[in-house]
Amino acid sequence: MQTCDFRNSYFFFEVDHDRAPTVTAKQPIKHNQVRIPLECLCEVTAPDGTVTQFMLCASCKTERVAVERDIFNLPNADFCVVASDRDFMIVKRWQQCDMSVERESSEMAVHIDRQVGNASDAWTSYRTDRSMVEGRPLESDAEIVKAMHANTAIVSRTEFDLEDGHRVLLEYPVKTLNVSDRAGNYQIDTGPVLYPDLSIDHESFIGNLRLAYVAHHQPDWAEFIVNVPTRIDGGALVHHFSDRVRVDAKNTMIALD
Repeated sequence: MQTCDFRNSYFFFEVDHDRAPTVTAKQPIKHNQVRIPLECLCEVTAPDGTVTQFMLCASCKTERVAVERDIFNLPNADFCVVASDRDFMIVKRWQQCDMSVERESSEMAVHIDRQVGNASDAWTSYRTDRSMVEGRPLESDAEIVKAMHANTAIVSRTEFDLEDGHRVLLEYPVKTLNVSDRAGNYQIDTGPVLYPDLSIDHESFIGNLRLAYVAHHQPDWAEFIVNVPTRIDGGALVHHFSDRVRVDAKNTMIALD
């Protein structure tokens, strides 16, 4: 079966302020081209049959490009991009949720946790380069254990339904994998991936996606730990993986031989 080789799959975007302004960060330089590895693909099929492919990029830190010093912004945030062919969401996680942070300069990006909009407004140009290769489905726990000990790269797919009728298919590289060749079992614990949270009720589906980690050791269910605003002692809200969700699912493990 054809599957994504995440070891060589990337999202590219370009910002060129000589061609057009963008709604995202204005760097000290006018032109910037960026390559970010992919962490997860998320295919969503709507009740009417419409299919949309979202992708999650690897995280980096909020920064200024090509400055002489003080590259990293303070206060600093984890930064990641979620995108489809049409929409984008930039997720920023500071040490607290909804922080009131003044811009150090006009070049800094908007200080909001989740910025959603049209991708054509965010970047001058953009594309997703998925490296598709032939994968081999692992048909048993024993095959998974064998692939693990052979240091074979593994991709997993998790497919499940949402309450509103949407169908979700996640595809992601297996990073952490537990096995026992004595007991003959396995368990993945990997991420980040995307998880739709319909309680957000955003008008654009991309705005309902949250970061999560996923675990499974059976073919028919999976558990997610979802990053949500979490209240800590003292009353502050922080970004933390604290919402545990179990779903009936179809899990597939795929070896990239």
